[in-house]
Amino acid sequence: MLSMIAKRMVLIIPNLIGVVIVTFLLTRALPGDPAAYFAGPAADKQAVEQIRVKLGLDKPLIVQFGRYVNDLVHGDLGNSLSTGQPVVTEIKNRLPASAELTLFGLILSMVIAVPLGILAAVKQGSWIDHTCRVVATAGVSLPVFFTGLLLVYVFYFQLGWSPAPLGRLDAFATAPTQITGFYLLDSLLTGKFETFRASLSQLLLPGLTLCIFSLAPIARMTRASMLAVLASEFVRTARASGLDNRTVIITYAFRNAMLPVITTLGMVFSFLLGANVLVEKVFAWPGIGSYAVEALITSDFAPVQGFVLTMAVLYVALNLVIDILYGVIDPRVRLDA
Repeated sequence: MLSMIAKRMVLIIPNLIGVVIVTFLLTRALPGDPAAYFAGPAADKQAVEQIRVKLGLDKPLIVQFGRYVNDLVHGDLGNSLSTGQPVVTEIKNRLPASAELTLFGLILSMVIAVPLGILAAVKQGSWIDHTCRVVATAGVSLPVFFTGLLLVYVFYFQLGWSPAPLGRLDAFATAPTQITGFYLLDSLLTGKFETFRASLSQLLLPGLTLCIFSLAPIARMTRASMLAVLASEFVRTARASGLDNRTVIITYAFRNAMLPVITTLGMVFSFLLGANVLVEKVFAWPGIGSYAVEALITSDFAPVQGFVLTMAVLYVALNLVIDILYGVIDPRVRLDA
């Protein structure tokens, strides 16, 4: 297991180097001039040029890249021109909000999709199976921003059951003492149950939006994987040995069907990190997705580069966790590695 982790860690390095190079070049290829934007529409060419020199944008690309890599080595992602704050600080403050939203949506979808997929496979052709197909089709067909707007319209504007979609907490609640950065956990750890209720109510609609988006692939893969395992010889042997149906399905079939499901969960989590950008804008969620969009509009290079690099690190870390889970679930994976 340790040798497999070491090999994966070695492969991470060239991936991150490639992300750094591509991100740097793409941000410089974007339309718009940061110097002209921050100088203002009334600024003359001399003022714009002074700002360009101050930002170092007058230097050749290779010199700018060298400075950027040198700053990365020292843990500096630069400063945001829009806020004037270090990008590391901004990402550190906003990442827990995005992570809490993503994990909440993923966990909610797993709680619904995995049992639904198992039941659809066990009761193939029943109304549960047809419901699973309808849910999967709807989840794939509906764009995430449309789902978010629809939920806001129904549950906030029409029914009034949900609070205003304006961030992590309403105006009457105070943020809990920061321990993990997750409002739900921090409010429970500090005993602020009213804050927990307020943060949960704000989290439900955006979390449900991500849940609907991720339900389809998880439910479909769980169903397909369970159908393949239930048709295998060892499951027929287990049933012929007199084991009850629950033991056969949960202990034998589902464990052997978990590897494709784990792979799908990893892919869905990466998709949710990208879908977060739209969901955060719809619900005014103060995460790194909305931060990157605002920086992109103003041609603010440093936050965009920091956002992409952070997403790349999270993605490769997620793949490493999936590889470790493979070895835990199926020892044969460790032997092959």
